Amino acid sequence: MKKAVNFKLLGRLFSFTKPYRKTLYIAMTLAIVLALLSPLRPFLIKLSVDHYIRNNLFKGLLWLSLFQFGLLLVESGFRFWFAYSANWLGQTVVNDIRNTVFRKVLFQNVSFFDSTPIGTLTTRTINDIESINDVFSEGIISIVADVLTIVSIIVVMLITDWRLTLVCLATFPLLILATWWFKEAVNKSFQRVRNAVAALNSFVQEHLTGMYIVQAYAAEQRELDRFTIINKEHRDANIKGIFAYSVFFPIVEIILASSLGLLVWYGVVRMLHLGITVGVIISFVMYLNLLFRPLRMMADKFNVLQMGIIAGERVFTVLDSPDHLQSNGIIKADKINGSISFSDVHFSYKPGAPVLRGVSFDLKAGKTMAVVGHTGAGKTSIISILNRLYEIERGSIAIDGTDLKDYDIYSLREKIGIVLQDVFLFSGTIADNITLRNSAIPREKVVEVAKMLGIHEFIMRLPGGYDFDVMERGATLSQGQRQLLSFARALLYNPSILILDEATSSVDSESEQLIQHAIDTLIKGRTSIVIAHRLSTIRKANEIIVLDKGVIIERGNHDSLIEAKGAYHNLYTAVEQKKAEL
Repeated sequence: MKKAVNFKLLGRLFSFTKPYRKTLYIAMTLAIVLALLSPLRPFLIKLSVDHYIRNNLFKGLLWLSLFQFGLLLVESGFRFWFAYSANWLGQTVVNDIRNTVFRKVLFQNVSFFDSTPIGTLTTRTINDIESINDVFSEGIISIVADVLTIVSIIVVMLITDWRLTLVCLATFPLLILATWWFKEAVNKSFQRVRNAVAALNSFVQEHLTGMYIVQAYAAEQRELDRFTIINKEHRDANIKGIFAYSVFFPIVEIILASSLGLLVWYGVVRMLHLGITVGVIISFVMYLNLLFRPLRMMADKFNVLQMGIIAGERVFTVLDSPDHLQSNGIIKADKINGSISFSDVHFSYKPGAPVLRGVSFDLKAGKTMAVVGHTGAGKTSIISILNRLYEIERGSIAIDGTDLKDYDIYSLREKIGIVLQDVFLFSGTIADNITLRNSAIPREKVVEVAKMLGIHEFIMRLPGGYDFDVMERGATLSQGQRQLLSFARALLYNPSILILDEATSSVDSESEQLIQHAIDTLIKGRTSIVIAHRLSTIRKANEIIVLDKGVIIERGNHDSLIEAKGAYHNLYTAVEQKKAEL
C-alpha cells in the first residue's frame, strides 16, 4: 500500500533548509501565533454583543472596537510575514536544489546521457524542482498552520458551548468523505499531468533538435499526429483535475450551509429557552467560516505536498545516480609530455556487446598516430576512454607512464584537445565559443590562434567579427565554419595531446586546406591521434593502426601498409577509386 506521505524523503527535502533554519523557525512560530489569534476576533464579537451592546456600554464598545481593529492589523502583518517567510524559504531551497542537480548533471559520465532523455532531465531540473517549492510555500508549513488553526477554533468552540459545537460539526463525516474522494481524484490527475509534461518535454526537445530531419523527410504531419496524442493525454489529465475541483468546492459550500442551518435551528431553539445568547450564535457563524476556510484547501494542500514529494523523489533519482566518476586521482597533469600506452584494453557500452577487445599500442610523445577502420570498428571509443568519459572493463591506459586513474581527470582533460565531427556551438559570440566563456583568456590570444589557423579573415568578415552571435548550435554558420571554430577552441588551450575525430569529413575543400595546413604546423611536437575517413589526412602519421570489430588487425606507416596489401590497402584503394569517379 502506497504511503500517504514519504516522511523519509520529506526529511531529506527539509535537510536543504539547514542553512535557513532561522527562517523556518520564524515561519513555524508565526503559524502557531496565527492559530492562537484566529478564534480571538469571533470571541471579541461575542463579548461586544453580549456585554457591551446588551448593557449599553458604548464607551467600552468603542475601545473594544479599536482593539479589534488593531488586532486585525497585527494579524494581517503576521500573515504577510508568514506567507513571505514560507515562500522565501521555498524559493531559496529550490535555488539550492537546482544548483545541486545541475552540478550533478555536469559531472555525470557520458553514459548517463546515453540512457537518459534530455527532455526528462529538463523536466527534473525545472518542472519537478519547481514543484518542490510548493512543499514549503503551500505544503507542510501551510498544512501545519491550518491544522493548528482548526484545532484552536474547535477547542474554543467546545469551551464556549460544547453541545452547539457538536451540532454544528454533525456534517463533518460528509466533509471527510468528500475530502478523501477529492484528494484521491486530484492525486491521480496530478501524476498523469506530471508524466504527460515529461513526455511533452522529451518529445519537443527531441523534435526541435532534429527538425532538419523531420522536414527533410516530409514527416511533419506524422510527427504532428504523435504530438497531438501526447498533448491530448496532458489535456485529459488536467480536465480530470478540473472536474474534481468543480465538484468538491460546491460540495464544501453545501456542507458549510448545512452546518450554518443546523447552527441557526439549534441556536434559536436554545435562545428561546434562554440557554444561549445572540453573541454566541454570531460568534459561531464566524467560527464556522474560519473553520471551513482551511478545510476547503486542506485536501488540495495535501495533494500539493504529495506531488512535491513525488517530484522530489524524481529529483533525488538524478542526485543518487551512481553513473558518475567514482574515483579520481590526485596527480595534477600540469606538465605532461603526452606519451600514451594502451595495454589489453577491453571496453563495451553495454554488457555483452564488446566494442574494444584487447587493444594495445604505445604512442610516443610528440608523435602522430592515425586510426582507421570501417564504421563501428571502435575508433571513436578509443578517444572516449582516453578522456575517461567512459570507464574501461579490463586492461589499463597510461599517459607518461602513469595510470589514467591516478590523474586528476579534470586537470588532465585540460591537456587534451578534441575536435569532433559533430561540432556543438553554444548560444553566444564567436569569442565565447572559442574560449568556452573563460574570462581568463584575453581576446589577443583568441585572435592569435585564429590567425595561426588562417580563419581570422573569415571571422572578421562576419557582422561584429569575434562578437558575432552564432545562435543556438551555430545555426548561422556553415558546417565548415563551425568545424574551424571547434579546431580553434581545441588549440587555444595549447593541449599536450590533440585528438581529431573525423575533423575534416564535413568541410569543403577550401576549409579542409586551411585545417590541413594547421594540422601540419601544429601537431609538430604534440602527441596526436587522428581518426578520419579521408585517408589523405593521415598519410603523414608516424603510425597507422587499422581496427576491425574492436581488434587491431594491422599497424605500420602508410607506405608499409600499402605494400602489405591488406585491409588498409583495400580501404585506401576504395577511397582513391571513389575520388577518381568523382
